[in-house]
Order: sequence, then structure tokens, then C-alpha cells
Amino acid sequence: MNASSPKAPSKTFPRGSWRVIDIVIASVLAVVCGVIFWIWSNGVAPLIGTVTVGFPPLSGLIGGGWLIAGVLGGLVIRKPGAALYCEILGALVEALLGTHYSFAVLISGLVQGLGAEVVFAAFRYRRFELPIALLAGAVSGLFMTVSEIAMYYAFWQTQFKITYAIFGVISGLVIAGFLAWALTRALVSTGVLSSVAAGRDARSRRARA
Repeated sequence: MNASSPKAPSKTFPRGSWRVIDIVIASVLAVVCGVIFWIWSNGVAPLIGTVTVGFPPLSGLIGGGWLIAGVLGGLVIRKPGAALYCEILGALVEALLGTHYSFAVLISGLVQGLGAEVVFAAFRYRRFELPIALLAGAVSGLFMTVSEIAMYYAFWQTQFKITYAIFGVISGLVIAGFLAWALTRALVSTGVLSSVAAGRDARSRRARA
């Protein structure tokens, strides 16, 4: 081969495009979260329902357990659609494992995933620090409570609905937002995310330091 011959162009991917490894990692995260959703629906929710029977809006405080897939997917994959993909797939896994909510959880997954997705989109999928994770969790919590009030709790008094929404936002912020951020940092530190955006961004920060 002539030394002056041009080299074959290296394979590159636009920042927003998904690769096979992105789909694989996102799917693994979503399936794990789907199992958590199932445990939350069949173990945690009934227990909390019994405890909060005197004041049902308190159940909003556990809502973040159903939101973590969207925030985690967005923080790890860092590409358009990641939060929505992970939340819907997680909901599908929950439905297949069996829950009294049946396949209505897919509607919930869609709405909750959109809540996180709009936050990452608002920052053009370029900011993923703790405040953004907290905001994504909080907005996802708001989307969750609005949809659930419409689907299940339309008969509640207005003050119950408002209180439920506030508790849902708090739960989303803490359980989905903070825990997803902390888990992402922990996974990055192990090196298992080295092939996706979260790992690459961490390497870039270390190189600049």
C-alpha cells in the first residue's frame, strides 16, 4: 500500500446518536430498576398503604422508587431518549413480573420518563451534575403525581391532591434524583461505565485536572 494513500476514516458517532453499547447498558439498568419497581409495588407500597391509611397523600413519599430508572438512565447514557427508554422498559419489566397495576404501569413509565427527559433536554444533554439530577427527579415526581391523581385519585379533595404532589416531588428529588446521582458516581468509579458517556466524561474531567 502506498504510504501516501489516505487512511480509512475512523468510525465516529455524533454526540446524540446511540451505539449498541449504549442500548445494552441502558437495558441492563432498566431491567434492574424494573425488578426494583416490582418489589416497590408488591412489597413497599402495600406496607406504606397500610401505614398511611389515615392520610393517603403521605404515600407520595415513596413515589421516587418508581422514578429512579429515568434519572439514572439519563445520567449514565447522556443522550436524547435515555431517561424515557429506561423508565418505560423498567415499567415493562415490572408489568411482566406481575403487579396489581397491570400494564397501566406503562402509561406511568411514559409520563415519569418524560418528566426526567424534559429536564435533561432543557440543558441540551450537556449538564449532569447533582443539581440537574435533583431537578430531574423532582420534575419526574411532579409528572408522576399529576398522572396518578388523574388516573387514581381524582376523587380526593384539593388539599389532598396538592399535598400528594408536594410529597411526590420531594420523594423524586431525594430517592430518584440524589440516589441516581450517587449510584452513577459509584458505578463510574468502578470502571463499568467506561464505554458510555458517563465514564468518558469522568475520564475527560480527570485528564483536565
